[in-house]
Amino acid sequence: MAEINSTNVQLAFIYEQIYRVDFGAVTGIKIAVVVLMTLFFVCINCIMLFALRSKTAFYETPRYILFAHMLLSDSVLLLTTTAMYAMSLALVSIAKGICSLLVLISNCTFQNAPLTLAVMSLERYVAICFPLRHSSIATQRNTGIALGVIWFLSSLNVMSDIVYELITDPNHLFKITFCTRQKLFVTKWQADKAQVFDVLYFVSVALIIIFTYIRIMITAMSVSSNKDSAKKARRTVLLHLVQLGLCLTSFLYGIIEKLLYLLTGSDGSLFIQLRYLNFLIILILPRCLSPLIYGLRDEAVRPLFQYYFCYGANKVKTAISVH
Repeated sequence: MAEINSTNVQLAFIYEQIYRVDFGAVTGIKIAVVVLMTLFFVCINCIMLFALRSKTAFYETPRYILFAHMLLSDSVLLLTTTAMYAMSLALVSIAKGICSLLVLISNCTFQNAPLTLAVMSLERYVAICFPLRHSSIATQRNTGIALGVIWFLSSLNVMSDIVYELITDPNHLFKITFCTRQKLFVTKWQADKAQVFDVLYFVSVALIIIFTYIRIMITAMSVSSNKDSAKKARRTVLLHLVQLGLCLTSFLYGIIEKLLYLLTGSDGSLFIQLRYLNFLIILILPRCLSPLIYGLRDEAVRPLFQYYFCYGANKVKTAISVH
């Protein structure tokens, strides 16, 4: 594991050295592509959130409250990670306090998605397997408690790092640094802890989704009167498993980045190009597609989303034609 620590330090160093001599028109184009792509999908998420707010039933139903939470988390994740990546490309140094806040927000929203998927699967499980108790279990209050637990669990990893840094170095927040996760937390035990948290979260979520899927299948085969609802719930939980797979690709981002650095060796320019593609395809794209796939599949959300999306597009066309 000492190699992980060494690799993290070398990665932070090579970012600084290469970007100092490589920043130019190409880097500006890269930043523009990432920013425009992020803003486009954030706008899509906002339209979907607006559609969810258009009917009282949506923000009173636990399933849609959780979906709205996932949309919001993914939007914040896209904005914070894009801001951090753009700053790394432009080699902007900021105070460690601000950097720690950005890392905390991005990490929390990053891990919120799989945990939210687990709760959504459990909600479908209760709706099909315990229909008489669903209204008393899946309440707005319990949904709020579940969201609080999600945020607590997702913040444990980085918060422990920040507290450790403040104890060992009281002036930690005031130092100026190149803002990356590797630059902030580079000790061996922090790298080990981060890997343990990632594996623990995803194994737990995968087991929950697989368990709920199997239980819903068993219920669908045994209860003929509820087959249609069970079939829809089974498809929804299966979709959650697909979304979990998309989230899993995002979790591979750090591992792939380290492998790219080791494979490219001293060719820093090639590493930077591959790192850009890794960021765009592995980290950003799956988080853009996951909520979009779920929202467009939902029969209640899809027509509203199409209406507001087309309504907004028509308003833009009208404004352009007037001017």
